[in-house]
Amino acid sequence: MTTNTITITESPQTLSFAEEIFGGLAATAKYLPSKYFYDKTGDAIFQEIMHCEEYYPFGCELEIFRLQTAELAAALLEPGGPFDLIELGPGDCQKSQYLLQHLVRREVEFTYVPIDISENVIDGLRARLPVTIPGLTVWGLNCEYLCGIREATLASGRRKVVLFLGSNLGNMAPAEARRLLRRLRHHLKPGDMVLIGLDLKKCPHVVLAAYNDKAGITKRFNLNLLDRINRELNGNFDTSAFEHFAVYDPASGACKSYLISRTDQQVSLWMDGERRDIWFARNEEIFMEISQKYTIDQVDQLAGQAFFTPVERFYDGRRWFVDALWRAEKRSI
Repeated sequence: MTTNTITITESPQTLSFAEEIFGGLAATAKYLPSKYFYDKTGDAIFQEIMHCEEYYPFGCELEIFRLQTAELAAALLEPGGPFDLIELGPGDCQKSQYLLQHLVRREVEFTYVPIDISENVIDGLRARLPVTIPGLTVWGLNCEYLCGIREATLASGRRKVVLFLGSNLGNMAPAEARRLLRRLRHHLKPGDMVLIGLDLKKCPHVVLAAYNDKAGITKRFNLNLLDRINRELNGNFDTSAFEHFAVYDPASGACKSYLISRTDQQVSLWMDGERRDIWFARNEEIFMEISQKYTIDQVDQLAGQAFFTPVERFYDGRRWFVDALWRAEKRSI
């Protein structure tokens, strides 16, 4: 059993938390990067979301990994040989742990490489997985996805299998998702595989309820980012002055979340030792997150646009969610 964790320092071109937050709030159409939802408090609130009545994506994908573990493993192992199993945004590993346990029981030679921007997530996996899955080799990378993929490919020439589960890719507009997948493909060799989790289009009422739950957990999740700004940038957001709002467009498949200012207000934060003021008009919105839904044809098109070949699909019993297995094409990009 081996565990290791590395925190990777990004290149100088990478914007800091403060720069990205201020840039989003200073934009004409205000927004906040959803990747910053996941501090320690945000991680805990998201665990509540995953288990709330209306939020179906987690349960659907958990069903796939719980009931089709052997089939998933067989598809991933088909090329043979030792490999690195890289998971982007693993959370608490509730879904992928079924696959990890199966592979360890079969004495498959692989290293599990979770990559997450949240140090809390990586530290938690490093402490817990060796206890719950004895014999698992873990190498945790605390960084953004592509930085971690680059580090993993430089560290080992073994075959790569990338897990990109849950709402990770769905939290990007299709064009952004396509760009990220192409950049991911650039770091992979022909024959490497990715398993992509994507939510499928369904009844609009079911979709919208998942992001506007009656208990207000999603609202707390969004407002926590304002609390994080207050803590880390000495901001003075009054979270009671903002309301959560979600909307779903069944034509485009985009479910979007916003925070709406209840009143005219000024908010201040500190950056590089200077006070920065942000003005909000009454009913002005901050765009927080997109949760994109796809048809199966669109999933296959996305694969081709990013230079992958669809191999196999795994569905939950209601066919509400798909884990699509793609293989990197033998072509230069």
